Amino acid sequence: MAKIKKVKHIAVAGNIGAGKTTLTELLSKHYKWIPQFEDVDHNPYLFDFYEDMPRWSFNLQIYFLNSRLSQLLEIEKGTETVIQDRTIYEDAQIFAPNLHEMGLMSKRDYDNYYEFFNTLNQMVKPPDLLIYLKASVPTLVGQIQKRGREYEENIRLDYLKRLNEYYNKWIDKYKAGPLLIIDIDNNKFPENEEDLGDIISKIDAKLFGLF
Repeated sequence: MAKIKKVKHIAVAGNIGAGKTTLTELLSKHYKWIPQFEDVDHNPYLFDFYEDMPRWSFNLQIYFLNSRLSQLLEIEKGTETVIQDRTIYEDAQIFAPNLHEMGLMSKRDYDNYYEFFNTLNQMVKPPDLLIYLKASVPTLVGQIQKRGREYEENIRLDYLKRLNEYYNKWIDKYKAGPLLIIDIDNNKFPENEEDLGDIISKIDAKLFGLF
């Protein structure tokens, strides 16, 4: 009988306000996975970045890249299954190119950043399952307003819209491993247990072949 491969790494991806942290918490409880969150409270660049994006964009992206890489190396070394809130790919495929295109990161910084990402990417394995939370801009705006984080008050609509376009382009081409797309406009898992159950059934099917 073939040995079932141990699942070590589940990643949750999605735009700002898509519900990554909430889903990570709910799934970690259900499956007894170890959650790994983005530490926004101790990020030394985030507040400065929202105040002056061109000055701090490169610094912020390097900080994210480093923290994400150290998370991945930790997952690789460990024996437990980890569910990760946001992936290393999102920094490189969505946030950095968007900053560059908006004129908020110079070409020199962007090229340097992207080459560094490509080097690191050869050192890490893709997740055993990538869960993408797909949402329209109005849904994202509603959820961002609900949580009321001070530094997010200045996020512009065009910024969210552009990020969404980058996300959808990235997901359309994603071939690194198994992928599950959840439409957040129609699935209200934070307040609806049936919707959460639907996500769990789909994860079971993807990971364990259970239907």
